[in-house]
Amino acid sequence: MVDYSALLAHCKELITSTSKERYASMEEVCVYLQKEVAHYDWVGFYMANHEAQTLHLKAFAGIPTDHTVIPFGKGICGQVAVSNENFLVDDVSAQDNYIACDIHVKSEIVIPLFVQGKNMGQIDIDSNKINAFSTEDAQFLEQLNAAIAEQLF
Repeated sequence: MVDYSALLAHCKELITSTSKERYASMEEVCVYLQKEVAHYDWVGFYMANHEAQTLHLKAFAGIPTDHTVIPFGKGICGQVAVSNENFLVDDVSAQDNYIACDIHVKSEIVIPLFVQGKNMGQIDIDSNKINAFSTEDAQFLEQLNAAIAEQLF
């Protein structure tokens, strides 16, 4: 069982107790989450470039991906950039607009990161298990993104 409140508290410490650059702090959060949560096999933050209508990978932990720039609307991340809504995928093989980053990924969750009401990016988490994510994951990630927006932006 995951203790989401303890995870959130530690993540808040990581983002408030460092004088590092914004994305270095976010990468520390990625590394921590990937290490501590068994079903978080890849954790990353994509940030939006609204002029170019693209997402750019700024911090991650897990297997490196070729998908460092994603157009709005493409894949799960690109859809979240357009919809401004959480997207939880229980089985990526059932998604028509899925971008495969790793053949082992079975499920994905993407939660937008709002700064002063504007979708500035998202946290993207992949799991090698089907049905890996729950509403508790979504709630935790919403709270994490709110803390990141408050402290780092």
